[in-house]
Amino acid sequence: MIWDQADSFVIDIDVQSEHIDELGHANNAVYVTWLETCAWQHSQHLGLGLGDYRRLDRAMAVLRHEIDYLAAAYQGDQLQLGTWIVDSDQRLKMKRDFQLIRPADGVTLLRAQTTFVCIQLSTGKPKRMPGEFVEGYGKALVQPYPLEL
Repeated sequence: MIWDQADSFVIDIDVQSEHIDELGHANNAVYVTWLETCAWQHSQHLGLGLGDYRRLDRAMAVLRHEIDYLAAAYQGDQLQLGTWIVDSDQRLKMKRDFQLIRPADGVTLLRAQTTFVCIQLSTGKPKRMPGEFVEGYGKALVQPYPLEL
């Protein structure tokens, strides 16, 4: 498979009937759910789970999604979604890139980038990243390749 980054964190996705819309393919809103699931699993993999977020009174909240839908997914498709962190100011913002591939034919179905902002959970307001976020997310930071979005 051809990933945009060699150091991708990858999850498997099975396209189910509930993912399919009236047009017969996976609904675009479902892809956003998959992005969130992948990002959250990657955070947990990096040692930053919900308990850590609550203890630190911080969370990385979505500020912006940029999504390019390149090809459709259909019921029964087995997909892989990869993510990697491409930017962090180590204060408030962090960016993740995503790539969704159908291994059966090697087609990239989606490329996306999500910008996150660190918030204080108790107030919902932007707040500087704690050291654990800087260190945990920082160890996964890769240099982005130029993408053709």
